[in-house]
Amino acid sequence: MEPPAGTRLHAVGDEGVRFREITEVIGRHLNVPVASLSPEEAQAHFWLFAGFASMDVRASSTLTQEKFGWHPEQPGLIADLDQGHYFRTP
Repeated sequence: MEPPAGTRLHAVGDEGVRFREITEVIGRHLNVPVASLSPEEAQAHFWLFAGFASMDVRASSTLTQEKFGWHPEQPGLIADLDQGHYFRTP
């Protein structure tokens, strides 16, 4: 079934990927240390991005999968990042 125009779909395979996991894989590929910061330290260091990074906004594809029979086929975010192709330089 094709969704009608204007339908909002969530085409994500992962749910609840922690920001820490994302930073760890990026740090590993860039060979830079990853450190935890208190909310105050994060605000001072990252300014506006700290508010975005601290939000708990989860996306789920459960309804999309159930309603339209769609299922993720590609690697999840961490597995995709860990392949290293985002970190290659020409």
